[in-house]
This record gives sequence, C-alpha cells and structure tokens, in this order.
Amino acid sequence: MFGPKIALHVSPDAQGRMLIIYTGGTVGMHYDPDVRTLVPFNFSDIVSTLPELSRFNLTLEFISFLKPIDSSNMKPEHWIALVELIYEQYLEYDGFVILHGTDTMAYTASAVSFMMENLSKPVIFTGAQLPLSEVRSDARENLVTAIEIAATRKKW
Repeated sequence: MFGPKIALHVSPDAQGRMLIIYTGGTVGMHYDPDVRTLVPFNFSDIVSTLPELSRFNLTLEFISFLKPIDSSNMKPEHWIALVELIYEQYLEYDGFVILHGTDTMAYTASAVSFMMENLSKPVIFTGAQLPLSEVRSDARENLVTAIEIAATRKKW
C-alpha cells in the first residue's frame, strides 16, 4: 500500500528522526499546467520548496501511499494500514507526521487514536486548503508546524 521511503533531509547534528506519511489530499499536491489539474507533489524536492525544513536538527524521511487518495475515499483499511506502518516503524522514529486531506482528517485522526493507545511518541495529522507548491499556501506553515510539534520532547 506504501511506496519506498525517501530521505528528505539528513541533519549532520540530528537530534531525532521524523517520518512524514502522505495519504493524499491537497496538502501534497501541485498544479501541473500541462494537464491543467492538481497532481501529487514530488516530495523528494521538498527541502528546495521549504528550505526552512533544513533548519530542524532532524533526519526527515517520507513515505506515501502508492496511490494517494482523496480523503473522501479514506476507509477503515487505510486506517489499519497507517497504524500498521507506524507500529512497524515505531522504534526507528521519534515522531510521525501524517499528511491528509482535510475533508475526513478528523475521522482518521480519531480512528487512529483509538487504535494506537498509550503511545509515547507524537503522531500529528495535518492538511491544507491550498497545495504545497502555491506561494500563499497554508500547507507550508501547517507542515513546518506539524514537524516542529512532533519533534518536541518532554523536558522534565
């Protein structure tokens, strides 16, 4: 159900590892003038689009559904796949950011929270109303903020 992992940014002073999971939705799209529609963004180029990601002292990695889906098509089998992926990768990462369409993000977040009780690592959902590649997109701030929140560690 998922494609291969892509290393987005490897910080030489990495103080943590973050996995970004793209399920679909506007947050991970860009307008393709050749086909005159939105198509999935090439996340391997994300640091050139959002250079502020390189400021994090994190290793950022990315994985996507093989075929990103519109959030209105999100089903329980997708929730299960997300949970299984996070469990499989749980020891390898310090946090998880899930990029999701906004129409049903609350349903997915709720279902996943019930399926993954008692976690000690953050799982943050975010989406956007405008594609990541748009100049005034909310996706930029939403993604940066989600990573920042997921990277926060308790300091007792």
